[in-house]
Amino acid sequence: MWTPRLEGRNSVKYLAIVEALSDAVTQGELRPGDRLPPQRDLAWRLDVNLSTVTQAYREAARRHLVGGEVGRGTYVLPESREATLFKLKEPDSRHGLDLSTNVPARQPGNRDLEGALQELIARGDLETAQGYHEPRLLERAGVAGSQWLAQRGLQVSPAAVVPCAGAQQALAAALQSICRPGDSVLVEELTFPGMKAVARQLHLRLVPVAMDSQGCTPEALARAAEASDARVVVLVPLLQNPTGALAGAERCRSLAEVIRQRGLTLVEDDVYGALTDRPPLSGYLPEQSLLVTSLSKAAVPGVRFGMIAGAASLIAPLREETHATTWLLSPLALELACLWIADGTVQRRLEWQKGEMTARWKLARRVLPMGAELPAAPHVWLPVAGDAEAMAERCRRRQVEVVASRTFAVRREVPQGLRLSLTTPATRAELQEALSRVAEVFAETS
Repeated sequence: MWTPRLEGRNSVKYLAIVEALSDAVTQGELRPGDRLPPQRDLAWRLDVNLSTVTQAYREAARRHLVGGEVGRGTYVLPESREATLFKLKEPDSRHGLDLSTNVPARQPGNRDLEGALQELIARGDLETAQGYHEPRLLERAGVAGSQWLAQRGLQVSPAAVVPCAGAQQALAAALQSICRPGDSVLVEELTFPGMKAVARQLHLRLVPVAMDSQGCTPEALARAAEASDARVVVLVPLLQNPTGALAGAERCRSLAEVIRQRGLTLVEDDVYGALTDRPPLSGYLPEQSLLVTSLSKAAVPGVRFGMIAGAASLIAPLREETHATTWLLSPLALELACLWIADGTVQRRLEWQKGEMTARWKLARRVLPMGAELPAAPHVWLPVAGDAEAMAERCRRRQVEVVASRTFAVRREVPQGLRLSLTTPATRAELQEALSRVAEVFAETS
């Protein structure tokens, strides 16, 4: 039966037990459904008070690591803390103010969908959109993807684009194509929840790379690559999630040089890149990279139109696996994405999103203790001088949901901080109220 090792962990004993439990789940020592020792048994084995173990189990349950039923015991839950970020939330003010999920701002009164459906009806395309994929539609999807990437500064042929049902599915397909179970993958030391989820699904071992204000550092990447057997690196160079870090041109060139010298394959998540004026890192490594992106974070979340693009040698295997990529896209979603990219709707919505994001970011700058060097982003990272989980709990007591660093951590010792998603609230007034409550929490603990 599982017994944690507490040496070298948090000096607060109940938190040390929670950390050991979290590490055991992450490393596969404990699996969903596994039963934990009864509290009295564990207290006896660890030579601690029963109240310490009770407090640890309670905290683990709050972090969605475990659940229990009277008479059945305590079990490891199948859902992780990061998975709960994607749960549907009831849009009811009684549930508090949500700054926890990264979704684009909603444009009031937008009627693009209504107009697009009317156009599809007029063109006779709505009927075909209700059936299975047709070759003509799949070809148009490749062209639309190529056009979207051209706006990002990447010139790729339609044949080098594999449409997918969103960036998360594209990331999973890309990594499944180039990795095998048990492989090591280099990632930023704070990485987005979707990356951790894919790693669990594909049984990949994540190797953390240290970061600074521009994201992953070339020196740390070189050291991590040398110390591990990793052949793949997954990075978010532009508006990194969760920190909002933005890599400059010199940083991108340096990272590309390390990746080239080490013979790594880059998988770049560029879902936020369109909200900046910077080209993707992949452009520096056309033969050693796969770029994953979508319309969801920048312009049109509902159609779930994502894509993978890259070198022919890396794309060819993916094009052969259409049932794991393009086939998962709804034909109606494909019709809408192709239409909106072709007629400029996506670009217009992107410009609106950028303007709204910048306005909300400026609002956050006025309310929060943010660093002056931070770029405008849909989310902000607030460093915490102490336990970020405790700070997040204080925010929850004020009815504001934020996300602490443990959700993004690849290792236990990581920079402590909170991620706040600025574009989640329906209005700027809602956002200002939420940010004011967070600012009060920081003022109380400073």
